Amino acid sequence: MSEFVDYEVADGFATLTMDDGKANAFGLGMMAALSDGLDRAGAEADVVVIQGKAGLLCAGFDLKVINGPAEGVREMVEAGAELLLKTYMHPQPVIMGCTGHAVAAGALFLCAADYRIGVSGDFKIGLNETAIGLSLPTFGLELARDRLDNRHLSRATMGAELYPPTAAVEIGYLDEAVRPGEFQARLVAKAAEYQALDKAGYGLVKQRLRGAREALIRSGLSAELDARL
Repeated sequence: MSEFVDYEVADGFATLTMDDGKANAFGLGMMAALSDGLDRAGAEADVVVIQGKAGLLCAGFDLKVINGPAEGVREMVEAGAELLLKTYMHPQPVIMGCTGHAVAAGALFLCAADYRIGVSGDFKIGLNETAIGLSLPTFGLELARDRLDNRHLSRATMGAELYPPTAAVEIGYLDEAVRPGEFQARLVAKAAEYQALDKAGYGLVKQRLRGAREALIRSGLSAELDARL
């Protein structure tokens, strides 16, 4: 599909595999490829499966851009917000395969998916922004608030704690963590479960469940970017 994302359709499942040959960072090219993949899946498939390369889902926003001129930062953060909201509100089931590390925007990507399966192992998952001199925008905090266990929310956001996959299930970044040899089969099995659900009903319930939070995020996004940048 692109130099960033491989796209395949089989048995009604559209599989988007992120692999930029580096850190799978959310650069503009990666985010555009993922957005295009979601659009294509909407026309060609029943369920979307997004996964990373071996050992890594996503390392977050491209720090070379984040630490650069303000106009580049704004363009990247806006594109990131749009991709996360598009994933969060996508009318089809979105199954995320966390193939390893998922930090910063990578962890938010997990929060935007419907069902998240991780590979158990020596990996880190979480929002480390305040540990690297950054903060979390409201769209990130609202996605975290929606999907993470409230008992751990302050530590996971303000405290920048990172978790191994098994603990990430308890925190709320993942729904389950499986052994590497079981990972692909579990993704297919879960996608088949979601494929059996009523398509129109699924999209409508998602809209009703998440629409108010999407509206809240969008209502203040431009003003917040102006204030931050």
